[in-house]
Amino acid sequence: MKILVINAGSSSLKYQLIDMDGEVLLAKGLCERIGIDGKFTYKPLVEGKQKIDAVDVAMPTHAEAIQAVLDALVDPANGVVTSMDEIDAVGHRILHGGAKFTESCLVNDACIEAIRACIPLGPLHNPANLMGIEACTKCMPGKPQVAVFDTAFHMTMPPEAYIYAIPYEYYERDDVRRYGFHGTSHRYVSARCIDLLGNPAHSRIICCHLGNGSSLSACVDGKCVDTTMGLGPLAGVPMGTRCGDIDATIMEYLMGKYGYDIKTMMNILNKKSGVLGLSGVSSDFRDIEAAAQEGNKRARLALDKFYYEVRKDIGAYAAAMGGVDAIVFTAGVGENGGHDRAAICKGLEFLGVKIDPERNKVRGGENLISADDSAVKVFVIATNEELMIARDTKAIVEAL
Repeated sequence: MKILVINAGSSSLKYQLIDMDGEVLLAKGLCERIGIDGKFTYKPLVEGKQKIDAVDVAMPTHAEAIQAVLDALVDPANGVVTSMDEIDAVGHRILHGGAKFTESCLVNDACIEAIRACIPLGPLHNPANLMGIEACTKCMPGKPQVAVFDTAFHMTMPPEAYIYAIPYEYYERDDVRRYGFHGTSHRYVSARCIDLLGNPAHSRIICCHLGNGSSLSACVDGKCVDTTMGLGPLAGVPMGTRCGDIDATIMEYLMGKYGYDIKTMMNILNKKSGVLGLSGVSSDFRDIEAAAQEGNKRARLALDKFYYEVRKDIGAYAAAMGGVDAIVFTAGVGENGGHDRAAICKGLEFLGVKIDPERNKVRGGENLISADDSAVKVFVIATNEELMIARDTKAIVEAL
């Protein structure tokens, strides 16, 4: 079975084609600037096939973007399948499923309406995700489609973890609660960690998905019991441009002093804060680390703040679970930042965490980086959200 995985944004569309017989990635790419001037990238992972790198392709809507993807995949010279018939199903990443979706589901009218009902909770992403579904329906009529939700993995949290201490009617009437994001990544790496631990009867794992967007999750026996992001993806640790957890009084104070409206204030917190706001250098951790090494004090402060908050949440989640058996680092910073991992773990010795400096030199892959005498196993596990989406899609389609 060959699965096309789609991650649609408002003006972009990432895609992968995966052959589930052996879980082999056949091709991947990106459609950018949809509705503007259209840029198309195609990277076949089959020997002898030529890639296409950011060429101009007219993409007024997501439908044209999907058609460009399909045209490339079946191209006689550089395609990786001979015809559309070889693509069996489509799996979509959907940002927000609210409390309704606790697992992936087949796309049908009821599913589409439920995703649409969650637009107030995911106003930027859910409309784009629906555009991806509609485009595939138009370009691939009759092909089964599956929705895989970023929020679904976190729906196993107990009420004391997901509820906010505000008037209860906002939860009952308006669905205000902690949802969490990066769920497909957390599900993938926590499951892989359990495998690497030897499938113990009981496991307490802290997953650190650290990148431009960052979140942590506490997982007991493969189920999420807490996570750092909240109603939206602004909460938790500081990120590339997002502030993470702050005192809401800050908003009232700045809005009153400078006359900001809520849209301006949220733009500051989402786009101008985080390590970018603190450092004044960049939202890219590599740039900030280079500046810190050159003596930039604000860059050093931004990194130290990030490390401190991640370390603090690891400690909090160890307390929430009554201990911790393993810590996993994943995503861009987590997989590639050996210095970042070491700095975060420095101070966790009280938990029994001990990093092996040589093992910690790795980038990506699946690697144990803790010392042999560390009471807590520490792993680097490269995330693979697309494969998780493809697996869910395959399972649901095969059950039809």
